[in-house]
Amino acid sequence: MSTGPAEAFPVGEHLVEELDERGWTQAEFAEILGRPPQVISEIVSGRKEITRESAAQIAAALGTSPQFWLNLQDQYHLWRQAQDASSRRQLDDVRLRARLNELAPLTVLRKRGVITAATPQGQAEQLCRLLEIDSIDQEPRLPMAARRSNVAERVSPAQVAWLACVRRQAKQRRVPAYSVEALRALAERLSRLVRDPAAFASLPRLFADAGVRLVHVEAFPSSKIDGASFEMDGTPVIGLSGRGHRLDKVLFTLLHEIAHIVLNHIADGLILDEGDMDGQDQEQDANRHARDWALPGPLPTMPDRISQNWLTRVAHSLGVHPIVVVGRLQNDGVLNWRSLLAKDAPTVTAFLRSW
Repeated sequence: MSTGPAEAFPVGEHLVEELDERGWTQAEFAEILGRPPQVISEIVSGRKEITRESAAQIAAALGTSPQFWLNLQDQYHLWRQAQDASSRRQLDDVRLRARLNELAPLTVLRKRGVITAATPQGQAEQLCRLLEIDSIDQEPRLPMAARRSNVAERVSPAQVAWLACVRRQAKQRRVPAYSVEALRALAERLSRLVRDPAAFASLPRLFADAGVRLVHVEAFPSSKIDGASFEMDGTPVIGLSGRGHRLDKVLFTLLHEIAHIVLNHIADGLILDEGDMDGQDQEQDANRHARDWALPGPLPTMPDRISQNWLTRVAHSLGVHPIVVVGRLQNDGVLNWRSLLAKDAPTVTAFLRSW
């Protein structure tokens, strides 16, 4: 709803009225101001705008304020702009672009090819389809009865957009009926299965066999998401951002999401895991299960000085990659996070992108 005037008049007309009331000619007024007569003539005719200096001089002569004359001038220009159809369309586009960026990180979505339209109107249509809303005036409705690892913060537009991308990819996956037994069995052997980082490329198929849709959407800047799990059309969905990059970190996030599903935590809605996945009872339960599944057996007695040879032998005996053992020791505080034993740790980003 517009709050501007129904009609506005050039500031020169207001100035002429003031001069007429006092019986001053434009030449006399110019002499009062100490300005050339041409300056007053150009202001009256609209060929010249009132500057801050001119506004101060006019105000001093007429007993008003400088802001009064500047406001009259701005009000008229804004009114003229509002009458121009081209200007109205430009302002409508500005409002639309602002709303689109309130809903989602549009620059990121365009960069990744999720939004491809060139016009704001086309972008609005594509964003509405992604967020599954009828118009941009609505708020996205994801399964947001969400429990989170960090309940103090609201779900941000970047996180909502990331989850919407996960949902869109998951809808393209067709899987058989979900089996909790099959998913639990997969979790128990997952660390051994991905001993070779390249094995991550085949995980969507293995999860599909258990009736779970596994998808990867690269983390959006500032979204802080590691993973999410929820139910869609009766089928569990796991979304991974791959934010940890390192094999053991991505593996643990995946096992953590599996635990949420196996423990039926997703029955009440989506679970969004970001950064420190600790604090709540459900997060702690999921962490315990993920920890047990990550290393399928106890660690032997540790020597005073942990060497690469010892790590290699232990990892071989457990059937896992050595970095999984390193990750456990780092989380337990036995090794610091800058340990040279984690140097050249394998990453799985390239294999996640193949999903």
